[in-house]
Amino acid sequence: MKKGLILLFLCLTGFFAFAQTAAINNFIVKENLLKNNKLAIIAADSLDNPNENINGIYTFSVSGFTQSLKFNDGIAVLPLPIERSTFVYLKHQNDSGTHSKLIYVYKKDTDLTPYSINSLWLFIIPIILVILAFAFRKLIIFIVVVFLVFVYFNHSNGLNISTFFESIFDGLKNLF
Repeated sequence: MKKGLILLFLCLTGFFAFAQTAAINNFIVKENLLKNNKLAIIAADSLDNPNENINGIYTFSVSGFTQSLKFNDGIAVLPLPIERSTFVYLKHQNDSGTHSKLIYVYKKDTDLTPYSINSLWLFIIPIILVILAFAFRKLIIFIVVVFLVFVYFNHSNGLNISTFFESIFDGLKNLF
């Protein structure tokens, strides 16, 4: 009986030893070091210093698709290659909340350059265009054209309307 309890205790201890104890509350997106048109997600602290203690499988939402990413020493690689310049919306949810980033990935030849975009700009730019349209009625056609170019650029680079509003709402939630 004692041997059975000891064996059960050792099995449970081993099971809980592999449980994830570290949470990802911030992350950085960079080009993968192998230059294979893939992005690497690096777990970081609040000051954007890499956190190498993150190991295991974490669930991310990548532009609306759920991906299980395997982190080794704080780094995971997105499985799908990037074919052209595009927006990528990354979101991770854990016990401390939802952590998301909107990234514009610029592709030139074989290089990927990710730019983090504050999602509040997606909210501020249309508001400024509406204010300018009301203030200067002679510029209304120009402002409508600029707004349509803004919408077309976002949509043609993979930022659909649901992701657009989701990133705005996540940005506003993080403000307060």
